[in-house]
Amino acid sequence: MCAHSSGAIGFPLRLLAREVYDRVVAIKGEKSVALITGEERIEQPEARYFCCTAEAMPRGGHWRGGPLAFAALDEAQLSADRERGHVFTDHLLHTRGREETMLLGASTLEPMVRALVPRAEIVTRPRFSTLAHIGPRKLSRLPPRSAIVAFSAEQVYAVAEMLRRFRGGAAVVMGALSPETRNRQVALFQSGEVDYIVATDAIGMGLNLDVTHVAFAGLSKFDGQRQRRLNPAEMAQIAGRAGRHHRDGTFGTLAGQHQNPEFTEEEIYAIEEHRFAPLTRLFWREAEPRYDSIGTLIDDLEAIPPEPQLARAPEAIDMAVLKRLAEDPLADDVTTPGMVRRLWDVCRLPDFRQHGVDVHTRFVARLWQDLRGGYLGADYVAARISELDRTTGDIDTLQGRIAAIRSWAYICQRPDWVLARDEMAARARAAEARLSDALHARLTERFVNRRTAILMKNLGQDPALLPVTLAEDGIVAVEGEPIGHVEAFRFVVDHRANHTDHRLLLSAAEKALPRLLGDRAHVLVTAGLPGMALAAGVVTWNGVEIARLEATQIATAPRIVPSRELAALPEPAKTEFLTALEAWVAAQLAPLEPLAKLEEASRDPAAGSEARALLLNLIEGHGYATRERTGIEHLPREARPFLRKLGVVFGALDVFAPALLKPAARAAFHASGADKRPLEEAMRAVIPGGDRLPSGYRPAGEQVVRVDVAEKLLRAAHEARAKATARQFTLDPALAVSTGLTEDSWKRLLGAGGFRANGARALAEGAFGPPAPDRWNWRPGFARRADGDGAGRPAKAGGKQRGQRQKGGGQKGTAHKGESPRSKPQGKRPPRKGGGKPRNGPAQSAPQPGNAFAALADLLRK
Repeated sequence: MCAHSSGAIGFPLRLLAREVYDRVVAIKGEKSVALITGEERIEQPEARYFCCTAEAMPRGGHWRGGPLAFAALDEAQLSADRERGHVFTDHLLHTRGREETMLLGASTLEPMVRALVPRAEIVTRPRFSTLAHIGPRKLSRLPPRSAIVAFSAEQVYAVAEMLRRFRGGAAVVMGALSPETRNRQVALFQSGEVDYIVATDAIGMGLNLDVTHVAFAGLSKFDGQRQRRLNPAEMAQIAGRAGRHHRDGTFGTLAGQHQNPEFTEEEIYAIEEHRFAPLTRLFWREAEPRYDSIGTLIDDLEAIPPEPQLARAPEAIDMAVLKRLAEDPLADDVTTPGMVRRLWDVCRLPDFRQHGVDVHTRFVARLWQDLRGGYLGADYVAARISELDRTTGDIDTLQGRIAAIRSWAYICQRPDWVLARDEMAARARAAEARLSDALHARLTERFVNRRTAILMKNLGQDPALLPVTLAEDGIVAVEGEPIGHVEAFRFVVDHRANHTDHRLLLSAAEKALPRLLGDRAHVLVTAGLPGMALAAGVVTWNGVEIARLEATQIATAPRIVPSRELAALPEPAKTEFLTALEAWVAAQLAPLEPLAKLEEASRDPAAGSEARALLLNLIEGHGYATRERTGIEHLPREARPFLRKLGVVFGALDVFAPALLKPAARAAFHASGADKRPLEEAMRAVIPGGDRLPSGYRPAGEQVVRVDVAEKLLRAAHEARAKATARQFTLDPALAVSTGLTEDSWKRLLGAGGFRANGARALAEGAFGPPAPDRWNWRPGFARRADGDGAGRPAKAGGKQRGQRQKGGGQKGTAHKGESPRSKPQGKRPPRKGGGKPRNGPAQSAPQPGNAFAALADLLRK
């Protein structure tokens, strides 16, 4: 056509007309080319080349009063089609180019052409590739780049759904789709994003695909009148999509269906050898009927063909609509030839919605009622288009709206039907484009699993070449499609993956993650392990456990047990990461350095057995031990300076290392898992008492207090005693209260250190002012534990350490670890010697004989 000065080609599909239009525009320029279809018209005043659908192509090939230099009809064998054949037959008989006319079609048309156009020159173009039958194939064994052909929407959807599950998805092509949606689905297949396309027999015409195999899901279809088996020519038209130019193709059937269709030997031979029965007749209908009346019009349309090779066309839907409207009262006013022609034009509106004659007749009748008085108003048409321009809904809903909008696009192309035709046509095309985009998105969303499709293509490759990436936020993706995410070093499959895809995604991750995790570990080590945390003996990164600490004989050097996810790291990266992790853990446990010194000293033979035994007790108690457990009475005096250099303090009640009782050290003990209490509790100096006494604390009534704080309070009491001028003295409880101790707990703590409170006499009734403070005295041989058990301060001058029984009615305390609680059965205290009233304050027992020397020595010293 482009070799002539002008020309026109009639195509069976709007899709083909648009495709060729774009190619001719690239050659001749936009101003020289026109596109004319039932739903779209792009026509420049100086256009010389016309790409049309067969129905929109002018009869005879004349344009603007004269014939064009070239005329062509594509797929001319459609002259034998029951619905549209008469249109192609009329062009075959009457459309001619001034210089050249081409009829393009299957070789089965040759006898008809020779009979109807004797002067025609027959030119045969042989197929360069071959078609071979390979028998039935299951869906799971279909080769890539296959097309599966079904003959119902339900079967198309079922096959596409199975392909999505097992092969990543498929493109979908059906006759009910708009050309735009069909093009985009084909592009999905052509680009290689999916390897399969599922289609109806619409694939057999006008689609040039990169297909290597065609699988028939069935061999019969409903042709509008009955369910029948495809004839060999129709089978070949579809199977011929496999293989193009010099590349061979194959065809067969789809096994595993409810009905297992199979080709006969004759059908296979006909398809492979391209030998088909020739056409024996073409359908014809009068193309220029008379419009004197509706009856005359119907008679002409049903007239007998003039040639024996022609057969009267079956009643198409436009003819059926005309006959029904002729019986309707609305046809009574159709009397003039102009009105008859206009009614016939309305009846020829295509049934895009495919709802049948009855529904389509009602739509045409409503349209005729609106048109009989003139034009459709722009506001009315705009409102109808707006009602359909909604992109919500499922696939079937969108298909219905597209079919309806195509009807309005056809209506808007008629210049004598709609006011503001160009504007309304543009609106209809824009609405159809939006609906087509939405339908394509729904089809892709439902029938394409891009992630699975990509993995199916790449899993057989070298793992190093698998296009898997790990983003900074931990998302693992294959060519941009997420397959899961990494929590620290543990891969978690995408929660949206179904059970079938789960194993596939894991397989992809296992092949690629060692390399990616190795890179992540190296980056993490280089950056100094940011995001790491140690708590309760568990090492976490960004909240995910990566290792645990396991206690060893050396408390400050626990063993690091990595989580099993770290086993996925390559060996060099794993070694580098664990080495860095050990250094990081050591830095976190640095506040326990004093404990490390104690451990080192306990292994020194020069320290002496008594000092080493004391050190072992301190290490076991995490820097604390009661005086009773340390065996301090056996410790040589010369060993004490050695221990003090190590930071050991010999307190009134306990032996401890203050550095290990500070918040930093307590936090380190908690981090290592040695202290199981909550961190907040481990950092406090005074906490409520419980069934178990935490290490580093001693009981004080209903509370327990850290031993360094207890030593501070006892030291303050001794300082107050030293400053006192009398045997009895007063103590200020402010310091104890500031630490969190209650007054009762403070008194019990001081009682364990040998201090005794003599309660002041209560104010007389009606007296005003503060009560007198309690008076205290110190009885070192008469000490009592704060919880009521004996654990007194050692007596001077080598005196024996004795406990103090609890006053009758008091509560029995809890024994410290290593101490033996002793309490006297409850009862009334025996009366004082000489009678008289008892003194205010705590009850006292009579001095024991073993303490007489110590009491006398103290009295003489004072």
